[in-house]
Amino acid sequence: MVGHLIRAVVGAWTMTACALAAGETLSFEKVKLSSDKYEAASVADLNRDGKPDIICGAYWYPGPDFKTAHKMCDVLYESEYFDDFSDFPLDVNGDGYDDIITGGWFGKTLAWRENPKGGTGEWKVHVIDKPGNIETVRFWDVDGDGVPEIVPNAADKIIVYKLVRGSDGKGTGKFDKFVLREGGVGHGLGYGDINGDGRGDFLGVGGWAEQPPEGLEGKWSWHAEWDFKQTSVPILVHDVDEDGLADLILGAGHGYGLWWYKQGKDADGKRTWTKQIIDEKRSQYHDLVLADIDNDGRPELITGKRYRAHNGQDPGANDPVGVYYFKISKGKFERVTIDYGPAETTAGAGLYLWVADVDGNGWKDIVAPGKGGLYLFKNMGPKAAPSKP
Repeated sequence: MVGHLIRAVVGAWTMTACALAAGETLSFEKVKLSSDKYEAASVADLNRDGKPDIICGAYWYPGPDFKTAHKMCDVLYESEYFDDFSDFPLDVNGDGYDDIITGGWFGKTLAWRENPKGGTGEWKVHVIDKPGNIETVRFWDVDGDGVPEIVPNAADKIIVYKLVRGSDGKGTGKFDKFVLREGGVGHGLGYGDINGDGRGDFLGVGGWAEQPPEGLEGKWSWHAEWDFKQTSVPILVHDVDEDGLADLILGAGHGYGLWWYKQGKDADGKRTWTKQIIDEKRSQYHDLVLADIDNDGRPELITGKRYRAHNGQDPGANDPVGVYYFKISKGKFERVTIDYGPAETTAGAGLYLWVADVDGNGWKDIVAPGKGGLYLFKNMGPKAAPSKP
């Protein structure tokens, strides 16, 4: 059970690749694309040339070499932050070109940037709403129509923005707004089927909101079953131990720790959540992604440290920075280090990383933004383990 949107793009540029064999590990080629300190990135074919492009902050980098930076628009800068806390590609106005949806903490604004039909000129910015301070924005297809809804982690509320589409099925540039919950959300947001009824539910730091049969138009029941304080965004819903019940994976967005919570039942049939440690020695696990990067048909957990998340004031702020993936096997997590070291030469995970096969070799790559710069980790597939002496 995987109740979330996997941020992995698999398009026409992807070829078939085999899974790892016994004794093999993945090999990554590290490429620094920019020293800019934006903390969100994504991948999409913005100019419709059949090659994926990389988006990060105020710029987009056309593939396949990503060496040229085209400016999209100015981005507010305040107190060490660029106010760009997500970069999600979606054709908002129905012209066939992916636009970019973003939001920020300081501007308190959810907006979309209009793609100039693949051109290299600047993009017009359209305000969707001003819901309050936006920690980041997530995107899930709540109503199952094939188009993800927009869900900012903002103002202690669960607010959903649905793209209005015309009779032709194309976006109109307008959005309907649904306020599903006020309070209990906090610094943390997730989506997935908690109770196994086939409908996705929303999660916050204080509990979860159950989706009714009426969906966005209905009344969502609140279940205050935990108190997580500040967590990663997202909180992932995934059957970690493969027992048929949805579990949770979450990190400390502004402290030490990465955990999963096992769902169970007590003697009275009441739902229980048991904390399990994944890693408590690394800090600021702010963004988490589930995607199959070793081609074994099972998702791995891709994450890392968000560097200087609170201007260096978080616990562990000066620790080495890293990017990792975790193999998951029936409740067991095995960390594999992709990059680790000082922020001057090492990538973190930022607020909003992206997983996609950008070079078409059949292995998903990692685009890692952050205050240490923008990095691409090209997944080169299997590397034979060294022979033992």
